[in-house]
Amino acid sequence: MDLKNLFNRADLKFYPLNIRVNRVEIETEKIDSRSEVPKLSDKALESIERAARAIREARTLNRPVILAFGAHAIKNGLGPLLAEFAEKGWFTHLATNGAGVIHDWEFSYIGMSSENVKENAGKGMFGMWDETGKFINLAIVAGAYRGLGYGEAVGSMIADNGIVIPDEDELLKMVTSDDMEKAASAADFIDTIRKSGLKSGHIEINHPYKKYSLQYRTFIAGVPFTAHPMFGHDIIYTHPMNKGAAIGRTAERDFLRFAESVSRIENGVYLSVGSAVMSPMIFEKSFSMAQNVSIQNGSHIIGHKIFVVDLSESSWDWREGEPSEDNPAYYMRHLKSFSRMGGVMEYISADNRAFFLNLWRLLEDGNRPGCHFE
Repeated sequence: MDLKNLFNRADLKFYPLNIRVNRVEIETEKIDSRSEVPKLSDKALESIERAARAIREARTLNRPVILAFGAHAIKNGLGPLLAEFAEKGWFTHLATNGAGVIHDWEFSYIGMSSENVKENAGKGMFGMWDETGKFINLAIVAGAYRGLGYGEAVGSMIADNGIVIPDEDELLKMVTSDDMEKAASAADFIDTIRKSGLKSGHIEINHPYKKYSLQYRTFIAGVPFTAHPMFGHDIIYTHPMNKGAAIGRTAERDFLRFAESVSRIENGVYLSVGSAVMSPMIFEKSFSMAQNVSIQNGSHIIGHKIFVVDLSESSWDWREGEPSEDNPAYYMRHLKSFSRMGGVMEYISADNRAFFLNLWRLLEDGNRPGCHFE
């Protein structure tokens, strides 16, 4: 390929985050276990009760409860509440997309996120934010060298308030080692260091709002937080420090860690909230991989429950299986994908804030009248 045909990101002008107008401030929009619990329809509450009961049963059996969610859960201020679910042991694995990582990091760094895309795109400024592009990409390059996953690499940067840049001699020595993957990640790191003019040592990156960060709190709690990006989908791809190989290495580790959690899903629970593409796509591949190995070992993964949550209404009860092709519900692609993954799948129509707050209250004290757990 002729490199002259590639867009040169070095031509771009980037801007400091402190001049950006943001639509969400985490200190005012945060949602945690003390937030008021919104009311829902009886139908939705009955479904959430079934989800709570399934989660209790799964945790009693020491089976995983995996949550995969779209970025709006973070933008809606749910990071602190989701962190409480993880810290309490209700959720054993959390997964999101590249945008979820970015919003969560920006909240931890400046306490704000969510720009006006329409306005900024017209000015050629959408996604042109120096700190977001520079620090998240650098965390991923450093994480790839350290053998971390994508989510873990960003969580580590927040926890450490910075990133350690190795001495170039150390990296050059690693490039000639027999560990080919380590050698390749060291070469990527050297390339980033030279092109960006970085010096060895600890780069200080303060995160004064880290207590609101889901990535930080799961990293500290030791609960897996994996990221599942798609190339070119997120604003960090605009920045010259973006390194595709490092993203590939860290995202591959996260996918395999996610698949490992799915491999233990028998009698466990999978929650998919606000994600019509990323969540069903990574789950169906992971589940098939897990089932493949399970069958080779003379077993079969059964007994898992899948709860899918989103705003749109569905007239079909997915617990009955897949609808016929003349039913409009048949064309809700992500629900159809989940309904083919064995176990029992149920769809819940609810705002993600209302869903998680009602779920928390049911798990913690089961205080809805008529709700009784075994």
